[in-house]
Amino acid sequence: MFHFLFYLPNADHIAFLRLFKYLTFRAGGAVLTALFIAFWLGPKLIRWLKVRQGKEGQPIREDGPKRHIVEKKGTPTMGGVLILLPWIVATLLWADLSNVYVWTAVLVTLAYGLLGFADDYKKVTKHSSAGLSGKVRLLIEFSVAFLATYLIMQVEVPAQQGVLAFPFAKQFAIQFGITYIVVGGFVIAGSANAVNFTDGLDGLAIMPVIIAASTFVLIAYLVGNEKFATYLQIGYIRDTGELAIFLSALIGAGLGFLWYNAPPAMVFMGDTGSLPLGGALGAVAVATKHEIVLALVGGLFVLETVSVMVQVVSFKLTGKRVFKMAPIHHHFEQLGWKEPTIVIRFWIIAVILALIGLSTLKLR
Repeated sequence: MFHFLFYLPNADHIAFLRLFKYLTFRAGGAVLTALFIAFWLGPKLIRWLKVRQGKEGQPIREDGPKRHIVEKKGTPTMGGVLILLPWIVATLLWADLSNVYVWTAVLVTLAYGLLGFADDYKKVTKHSSAGLSGKVRLLIEFSVAFLATYLIMQVEVPAQQGVLAFPFAKQFAIQFGITYIVVGGFVIAGSANAVNFTDGLDGLAIMPVIIAASTFVLIAYLVGNEKFATYLQIGYIRDTGELAIFLSALIGAGLGFLWYNAPPAMVFMGDTGSLPLGGALGAVAVATKHEIVLALVGGLFVLETVSVMVQVVSFKLTGKRVFKMAPIHHHFEQLGWKEPTIVIRFWIIAVILALIGLSTLKLR
């Protein structure tokens, strides 16, 4: 919005307003705007959620770690609203609103946010850890993901439509054609559920999301800049640089949320936050043609998801569990690791994976 209000009408008359042309300036503005809104909104929202949800707060899994029933009971959920509102407001203020990639990412974020909110609302009102039907959730998730992928493909140049690029390779890519809608859909929906699995301890999910988003801020900026993209041989995609504003707003909102979610958490993000966070990362990865890099950068989320899949398959086939509890962060809890130890070590892993992902920009 600021891009239209300040820069476009006055660029030739007021030199200072040329700042609104630059992605770096607007990205910084998006971070600070989202952060300040989150700080201002946080106490008010948490008080309101506590009143609405009463002493129960988020329903705790009965089959989860026993200490959670004692330590986390009464903590309100739906704190994802504290991420979504600052995130979307900052994006609308600082991004170029004529950009299709931005609106597609916002579509995924809002749709998944509403789905997560409905899931959390059912859990709270029914006083149960079981929310919406798994089939209904997946149907909505994949429908939104397929639509988002289709919209992204419509603004791509013909040579890039339906292409899956590979890191560490200059020329190698797979052309899926129209069936790429399925590939992109799985990336977006899979990313949403992977972050959802990771959200199980105070601060565990939000910081790796911030780290991954920071990585993709740089990727989106470079991919959307013809000179940098040509130099790095990563494939120039016009207008994707604007997604750096969207992700910068996510970072600011995420940091604001972490202020209240740091151990011991005052509020949980719930599915209201985890689904749109993961979905947004997936949408940006599809738009920038860095889907496989997302699997590297978000390797922690992949690990959490795989641990659940391995546990389920192993138990169904052999009746035995590979892990003491899944997702894997609960396994380490059962081994006696303290919650802050698990969280901080997983953050360190997320940083290492982000650096590996960034290395793909040059190692080709």
